[in-house]
Parts: sequence; C-alpha cells; structure tokens
Amino acid sequence: MYTVDTAISEVKNDPAFKGKGRLLFPVDQGYMGGNTLGNISLAWYSYIDPNETVAVMNTLRDEAQEGVPVILDIYTEEAIARDPSKADTGLIFFRGKEGARTAICNAGGGFAYVGAIHDSFPVSYELSKMGYNAFALIYRPGAQTACEDLSRAIAYLFEHADGLQIDMNGYSLWGGSAGARMAAWVGTYGTQAFGERGYPKPAAVIMEYTGFSGVAGVEPPTYNVVGTSDSIADWRVMSNRIKRIKANGTDAEIEVFEGLPHGFGLGTGTVAEGWLDRAVRFWQRHYKE
Repeated sequence: MYTVDTAISEVKNDPAFKGKGRLLFPVDQGYMGGNTLGNISLAWYSYIDPNETVAVMNTLRDEAQEGVPVILDIYTEEAIARDPSKADTGLIFFRGKEGARTAICNAGGGFAYVGAIHDSFPVSYELSKMGYNAFALIYRPGAQTACEDLSRAIAYLFEHADGLQIDMNGYSLWGGSAGARMAAWVGTYGTQAFGERGYPKPAAVIMEYTGFSGVAGVEPPTYNVVGTSDSIADWRVMSNRIKRIKANGTDAEIEVFEGLPHGFGLGTGTVAEGWLDRAVRFWQRHYKE
C-alpha cells in the first residue's frame, strides 16, 4: 500500500500499471517538485492534500491489480508511430457503478504541463465515489493539441462505451484553469471542430478558475467556480461570461469564493469545500434520459 512516504519513482515503475505509470505524473519536466507522494508540489496550484493523493494512487493500483484497465490509450499504435508525442496521452479511469453516466475531467497547467495529480485526479476520484464513471485526460500541452486529444477521448469513450460498461448519454466535461478552456472550447464547438467526427455535446460543462471570456451563443449549460484572490483568472471575467451565457437562454451558474487564489482544487478545508457536490447537482439537472 502506498503512503505519503512512497517514492514517486516507485509508483511510476509499479508493475500494476504495465509500464504506463509515468502518465500518472507530469511528463513535462520542471513543473513538479518533490520525490514522494506526500511532498509533491505543482506550479500554479494550491491546497494539495497529500492524503487525497495517496488515496487516489492506492485506488488506481487496487483497480489495476484487479484487472481494470485504469490507463487507456486513446490513440492507436499506428497514430503514435506517425506522431510519437501521442504516446504521452491517455485516459485514467476512475470506475464508478456499472452502466453509470460519465464525466471527463481535464487538468490545468497553463498548456505547459498537465497537473492531473492535483486537479483532475481528485475530482475524478470523488465523482467515482458518487457512482459516476470518471476519466482524467492526459493530453499534449498546447491549446490546439489539447482540444484534439479531448475530442479523441470523447470519440474513444463513445466507441468503447459497451466494453467499459459506461453510459455516455448526458456526459459532462470538467476542467480547471487551462483544462476549463478545453472543456469550454470542445463543449461549445464540438468534436468535429478538432478533427473527429461529430459526437453529442456534453450535458454540462463544469469550469474552475479560468480567465476564458469567449461566448459563441451555443454553449452547453455551464457551471463555474473561482476565488476572488485569483491572480490568473479574474472572477469578474468569469462572472461576466456566465451572465452572457444566461442572456442567451442557457442555464449557467457561478460560485465566487472570497479570498481563494488560483488552483484550489476540491477546496478541502476552505470556503470552497462542497462545490463539487453542487456542480454535480447542476449536471444532474441537464441529464438527457
């Protein structure tokens, strides 16, 4: 069993992950500090909970040892041979109930790296504990490639829904910071805008702390959270975008948390604690039966 003292290298090389354990940590160098699960630090992120990190990693390891495919390739070997950078992508599967609805979670990292271990992993883990099937996307940094990878991930999940025993009807897209931009772009413009055939849009987009301001008029229902002390994503920009989406007749909500900075994640131990439950209720309102 992993503990806060477990070396990151031990997790990366754990045979349970079949040579793909490196994808559980940022593959782009220079954005993560620390050498154990308990002392990881990430650029632009706050409030990292070591106990949550350990719980996430133990869950993934247990699932992998039971034969659950916890690290999924979204690209074929042929696609990776044509573009080796696609080897650094994948979906991390946090299994919920058989046949339950699906959430796809996208970490931030300024399109320079993927901060999944603090951002999308805890969100996915908590959603899976609620019974949902949650997937954290490991994507190629860069706005265009990230959206291409998210579109491929959506296509992959629709193509493999039966085998994975998941329901893609009324799926949701989640994202923090740069990951929220990805969710907004793909949720608004669709997978066909990024190289895939057209798949249904999400029932809801859940966005954390991003300065994204664009409104095209065809956004899915949108839920935002942000702190007033965020020096990267101005809460006023997010609030204005929500107002504009609502003005177009689409359901949209925002929670603004006094004093919180960028990258608060689940908000454990802060005024934001519990936002995820409220975001789930928002998503539930927009299920398509």
